[in-house]
Amino acid sequence: MAVSLSKGQKVDLTKSNPGLKNIIVGLGWDTNKYDGGHDFDLDASAFILGESGKVKDEKDFVFYNNPTGAQGAVVHTGDNRSGVGDGDDEQIKIDISKIPADVQKLAFTITIHDADARKQNFGQVSNAYVRVMNEETGAELIRYDLGEDFSIETAIVLAEVYRNGSEWKFNAIGSGFQGGLSALCTNFGLSVA
Repeated sequence: MAVSLSKGQKVDLTKSNPGLKNIIVGLGWDTNKYDGGHDFDLDASAFILGESGKVKDEKDFVFYNNPTGAQGAVVHTGDNRSGVGDGDDEQIKIDISKIPADVQKLAFTITIHDADARKQNFGQVSNAYVRVMNEETGAELIRYDLGEDFSIETAIVLAEVYRNGSEWKFNAIGSGFQGGLSALCTNFGLSVA
């Protein structure tokens, strides 16, 4: 049975799941009734962070246009442009055993594509969640449902998987940003042109 977390809670990932090697981080959402004339296109991303809490370079930003990072240990499975349907809207697969030693943390985010031009924000999104599954068994290990805490934000840091000694832990973040993807990139050490 999955551990269900609240904002700010941390739980171990590998200690209580010995031998865990391959995980899937699934992200999902629905859009509320919206009559703005544009589709909602939310994008899941992962920032691969070192000791400083920043990326080393742009290759450590994994998303639909750069689907592989951390020397192949982190793989984005593709862009879902509508969010329609049940289950995960986007997934990021991680081979924990292959994460380079200098990587301390993986931060998982969702942004709204072209949010300013489309006048969209996370106040118009519901049922957003992040979950961690054991890829080998399909078992859901951890789940964090965001709730309806957002209004004008256009980007959210959902959660982190981070190194704690020889183990990996999960942290439910739920932190909103204004400024969309560029604000997140700046926060994690990427310069945006």
